[in-house]
Parts: sequence; structure tokens; C-alpha cells
Amino acid sequence: MESEIKSPGKFAVNYGIILGLILVVIYAVMYATNMLIEGKQWPMVLFYVIFPTFLIYTISQFKKTNNNLLTLSDALKVGVAAAVISALVYAVFSLVLFYVIDTELMSKMMEAAREKLYENPKMTSEMVEKNMEMAEKFSSPLLGAAVWIALSALFGLIYSLIAGLVMKKESQE
Repeated sequence: MESEIKSPGKFAVNYGIILGLILVVIYAVMYATNMLIEGKQWPMVLFYVIFPTFLIYTISQFKKTNNNLLTLSDALKVGVAAAVISALVYAVFSLVLFYVIDTELMSKMMEAAREKLYENPKMTSEMVEKNMEMAEKFSSPLLGAAVWIALSALFGLIYSLIAGLVMKKESQE
């Protein structure tokens, strides 16, 4: 008796939420320890390792749940859906952080960036101001959230394609 084939979308929701919460925890720790304002990015490296690992694990669990069967299409659906859901979880947190919890956070980050630019002896004050003008144009938390969702979908697609090609098994022969 064959067990029921799970829907890739529904399966990806739980894993996407978990992956999104992992990113939220990393970002919250960065905020709480002022690493966010200081511009320290090394904690995000942790996420850049966790992201593909977690997506590959999610796809493998989907395959395991579905009698060890996996089509490339299902791998892509599971992986991209989990990636996008994780990005949505992060985007909501990010928007709440910037627009509700700490409305001055972006200006604090911009000021810290300005100070770092002035520390560079090769930068003139005109160069610093030009860089800051450009940075301010792209400093919207809403734009950042949209870019994060798009990049998560893109990298989710890439990692899911790789995992799907490696793990696919379409029929039991």
C-alpha cells in the first residue's frame, strides 16, 4: 500500500518558517550586540552556509516522505518555496525592526558607515559624501526586504536545481 504523496508547497512551509527563524535569530543577535550598526558581517556567513545546507536537507526529507521518489520539478518547488518563505519571515521581522522597534536604526547604520569611510585616508570628504548619497538612495528597509526575497528565490532555485538533479528518482523500478 503506497503512502500519500505530499504536496511540495505545503511541505516547504514548515521548513521555510524554520529557516526564516534561524535568520531572524542571527539578525536579532547582530542587532542586540551592535554588530549590525558596526557593519560586522561575519554572523551572516553562518547563514550563507546554513541556507543551502537546509534547503538540500528539506528536499531530501521531502523525498524520504514520498517513498524515496523525487522529480526535478518537485525538488524545485520544495526548495524555492522554502527559500521564499524563509525570506518572507525575515522580511517581516526586518520591517518590524526598522519601522517599529528601532526607527533610528537605519540612520545609526548610515552614520557608522560614514565614520568608517572617513577613517580611510584615501577618501576625501567629497568622496565620502558621494558614497553616502548613493548609500542613502538604496537604504530603504522595504527595498532591502524586496531584494532579499528576490535573492533568496534565485539562490533557492540554484541550490534546488543542483539538489534535484543529484537526488531525483522518478519511479521505482
